[in-house]
Amino acid sequence: MTSFKISGCTVSDGAAIAENSIPAFWQNPNWRLAWPHRTLTYHISQVAKRIPRNLLNDRDTKRHQKAIDGISGRILGYARWSLPSSHTRDIEGKPVWEEAVVPVVGEDQEREIKKVAADVVWDPNQESDVLLGELRSIETEIEERGVWMRLEYLAVHPDFQGKGIGTALVESGMREAEKLGLGIFIVAMPSGMGVYEHLGFKIERVLVQDDSMFGGTGDHRTYFMVFEQKTGGVEGGEDGV
Repeated sequence: MTSFKISGCTVSDGAAIAENSIPAFWQNPNWRLAWPHRTLTYHISQVAKRIPRNLLNDRDTKRHQKAIDGISGRILGYARWSLPSSHTRDIEGKPVWEEAVVPVVGEDQEREIKKVAADVVWDPNQESDVLLGELRSIETEIEERGVWMRLEYLAVHPDFQGKGIGTALVESGMREAEKLGLGIFIVAMPSGMGVYEHLGFKIERVLVQDDSMFGGTGDHRTYFMVFEQKTGGVEGGEDGV
């Protein structure tokens, strides 16, 4: 059994998060449609340069956690959550779920991080983006039902999937959502279904799309899932697991 622990992230985790997460998403045929002209290795190298900037974006609402090997310290999984703006601070004004807030860096370092990210070669094939319209419509419909905590991103490296890492990362966020009385909303890929259903998430909608004209399998499925608190209801990714 893999020994791991959950902790917060820092900008220095950028390369390791990319090396963990991109191979996980690369398993999804539809996800790869945006990068037919790039190799996995090259794409990891470019994403690694963008992640430090992403970790610093929207620090008030975003929360980041990693699962690390208890012996080697290798990152085995990563999750990014988003809190509603109404639930980012406690009654004393302190950040909610503070251990998952990425620490600030100095101005010079932040300037360099932004420069490196801006210089990345970022050229996805956008032909299949036409499929996003229906997805966004359903997403908005569910979002407008209440105030949600969102799991925006979940990835466990393929070598470590099926070992409870994704479950532990999701459970960590679920504990925070329970404290806040928030339901959770996820836009999920098929690979995450086992984790989410095991933890009590319910399927609200399933979107099936034909992506064969763009080189896909012709059966691209997106699951819109929610977890509602038993006492509070709705009040208050993407995944590669």
